[in-house]
This record gives sequence, structure tokens and C-alpha cells, in this order.
Amino acid sequence: MRCSRGGALSMSDVVANRLMRARTNRCAVGTSTVTASIVAVISAVLLAIGGVQPALAQPLTAFPSEVRAVLTKNKLSAANLSVYVQDVRESAPLLTVNAQQARNPASVMKVLTTVVALHELGPTFRFRTDVYADMAVDKGIVQGNLYLQGNGDPFLVTESFWRLLKDLRHLGLAHVTGDLVIDGSGFSVAEAYSGDFDGHLSRAYNVLPHATLVNFFATRFKFFADPNNDAVRIVVDPPMSTLQIDNRIKLTEARCSNGNRKVDMRILQTDPVAKIEFTGKFPKSCGPYELLRAVASPAPFVFGAFKPMWAEMGGRIDGIGREGLVPKSAVRVFRAHSRPLAELLHFINKYSNNVMTRNLLLALGAQAYGAPGTAEKGRRAISDWLTLQDLGAAQLRVDNGSGLSRKAQVSSLTLARVLLKAWHSELMPEFVSTLPLSALDGTLRKRFKKTDLKGKLHMKTGLLNGVRSIAGFMRTRSGRDFVVVSLQNERGVDNYSGTRVQDALLTWLFEQ
Repeated sequence: MRCSRGGALSMSDVVANRLMRARTNRCAVGTSTVTASIVAVISAVLLAIGGVQPALAQPLTAFPSEVRAVLTKNKLSAANLSVYVQDVRESAPLLTVNAQQARNPASVMKVLTTVVALHELGPTFRFRTDVYADMAVDKGIVQGNLYLQGNGDPFLVTESFWRLLKDLRHLGLAHVTGDLVIDGSGFSVAEAYSGDFDGHLSRAYNVLPHATLVNFFATRFKFFADPNNDAVRIVVDPPMSTLQIDNRIKLTEARCSNGNRKVDMRILQTDPVAKIEFTGKFPKSCGPYELLRAVASPAPFVFGAFKPMWAEMGGRIDGIGREGLVPKSAVRVFRAHSRPLAELLHFINKYSNNVMTRNLLLALGAQAYGAPGTAEKGRRAISDWLTLQDLGAAQLRVDNGSGLSRKAQVSSLTLARVLLKAWHSELMPEFVSTLPLSALDGTLRKRFKKTDLKGKLHMKTGLLNGVRSIAGFMRTRSGRDFVVVSLQNERGVDNYSGTRVQDALLTWLFEQ
């Protein structure tokens, strides 16, 4: 056997040495044993080199003992948990339990919607918002109505809306003699404007999609103790000319705590002017407090935000705000564009924005099958993409695409296949970067902070009553990358018990 200088064996010498020993022992141990020995030697050396990982002969089909222990301790059934785990460089899973069972994924459904949208629309896709007038602007005046027509921009937030109005002023537009007309015909939304999901009409997550969605139709109320005036001051963002507030909150001397600070809101009217009543108690010692609520119908909301901004810029409008269609004779005054889709997906996945996802589903449908965008067209676009990619999705039910649904169903196997497709695509960096990063941002910013899993997970989370889910990618301690999908549907898992199950699974995998 040759030795390298200094007496150290080269890797090729190690292989030759072990194979020579195997041959020498052939007569004593028999052919089958020698063959197995040779395979084991080669595998060990390949692992030492850092080369190809040997494929698992059979995937694990039972939960690791660490996971079973948490399930038992929290009196949870293993039958209600579906898990699929696979190394992205392998062709077979490491762990698969109940993986073909369709379950409610909650917000993890956003993974499917955003992967398809990224690949079908492209990372540089931009939504447009057009401004029309009844006739051309003459000396800064629009004789007639001004029309705002979107095609689904899900992130036309206050800052973007302000910039759009500023651009109109830069073009010389100053005075509108008619109305501000909001054209949402780019989408057809079958559902009524209601909080049917959980009965909380005013919660921002219950806002329905709209082709001309300004600031998610949501208002931020900020509450400040004002001892000098013995009152609670309320600041509204964005400021709205169509909002009336009856402030009956009492300032108290109590110690600041969640129990002592109680702010109740009652919506008295949403159209044409939103009327809100606030009651409750607010200790002087408390710092600022916020509520994000949808309190106005679309047209009053957009007009209410438009008028004070427009006036602040030196503009004037004589009419009211209302919904309607852009007439064919109208003249386009300006076109604004959204941020690129790759950037918008950050806000959807990292912060689990429901109305943005619902807008995205309808926009996907409109791009694939023509306007108006509908949820049905969006679902068909997703189904067609899955078929084109040869990704079978039995029992899949997308519903509204956001996961804010009791009807949505998907298997962990289907989601894992979609994630693997995303990982091996040319758009992998764009997609992976949209997912929350453990202990650092998004919905994972508070988890795994004092563990070695910090920064090792890019995963989307999901949470509803009776649903706890997580899906995405993990880099293990050894440097291997895994796809992980865990869907758990059982009463009580939305509390800490479901989180403990996920933690046990992810901690186990990290050490593999």
C-alpha cells in the first residue's frame, strides 16, 4: 500500500486498503458478506468526502419518539397530524406519515397560491392603476368626473396612494368639478361584504378582494393618553373626511394592564359616512395603543382618504365618492404601477396578509382567462399549473387561496411536491426569500430565538381554531436542506400544544 508524504494515507489509499481487506477475507466470510462490506466502505468514503448522500431504503412511516412524546403529553392524536419531510437532493422522503390525507392548511395555503403566481406571472410582474377623466385636463381643471380603475394591486397602501396623487398634481391637475368614481370591475367578487368567516365584520383580515384596493380598506386607530385634557386622543391613519368618531373612552388612574385598558368599538354606519363609537377605559400610565379595522365601504373609504390628501396638496374636488364604471369616452390621465410581484410576495408570506392573497388569486385568474378576475378562474389557473407540472393534487380545495377558510383542503404530500418544484426552479431564491425566517422576521420572528434553529428555517405558518400548520425549508446542522410540511387538525392545537409538536419535529430533523 502506498503512503503519501509524512505517512498520511490519501483518500484513494483508504479506499484501496479497505477493499484489499475485503478481498483478503473473501474465503472466510463468503461472497454476499464481502459485497455488503464493499458497499458499506464506498458509502462511508463518499460521506467522508461530502459527496452523494445514500438514498434511504425505506422512508420512516412513524413519528420519531420525540414527536410521539409531545403528542402523548398533550393528549393529541397522531392520526390528526400529517407530516412529509424530504431532502431536496433526494428522490424519496425521509419521513412520511398520513401524507396523503387532505387537511385544512390555514395560511400555509398561501404557499401554493404564491408559488403558482410567481411562476405564471413572473417576478417582475407589476399591477397597474389607471386614472381617467371625462375629458382632457384643461388649465388644471377636469370638467366632470375623475375615475380610479385598478387591476388588482394588492399593495396600494397609503404611501403609494399619496404618491399617485402627487404625480397627478405634478401633471398639473388641480380641480375636479365632478365626483371621484371607483371602478372595481376588474374583479367579480361573488361574496357579500361581510365577516362570514368568523362574524367579525370589522377585522382587517375579513376584507374581501377588490380590483381597486386602497390600503386594504383598513383604518389604523391610534390611542394616546392625554392627562392634560383628561381625555384619550384618537389619531386616524389615513385621515378620512368620511369618518365620524364618537369618543367616549374614559381616562383612569388604574395601573396599565390589558385588563385595565379596555377599548370597545361599535360601527354605527359604513356608508356614505362611517360613524364609529369608542367606549371603554384607558389608564393614564398606558403608552400608545392601536387597532386596525375596516369600518367603511370601499367608495367612502377611498374618497375619504383621497379628499384630505388632495386638499393638502392644493387640490380641490367638488363632488362625492362613489363606485361606477369608466365610460368608453373617458381619457386616460395617468397610469401607476405597483412594486414587482417578487417584492409583494414578501408581504403576503412573511406577514400572512389575507386580502393581498385573495387579490392575487383573482388577478391570477384574470391574467390566465381574461377579466374580470374571479376566484373560480384563479382556482382553475392553479389546477392547470399543477397539471402542467405533473403534480397530482387529489382532494385539493383552494377556496379563496389565502387559507382563511373552513373549506380549504390539501395534503402535506401535495404541498411538499410544490415546494420541491419551487426549490429546483430558476426562481428558487425569489420564492424562498418571501418566507418567514426563524427568530428574525415575519410570523416566525418570536420563535426559536434562543436555539440553534435561529435563521435555519424559511417557513410559512398557519393558524386557525383547531388548525396548526407549517411548511417550507430547513437547513440542518449538517448542512442538508429539507422540505418540511406539517398539517395538524385537532381541537386545541391552535394553542401552544400544536406549537410544541412542530418544535419537536423540527428539532429532531435539525440533528439528522
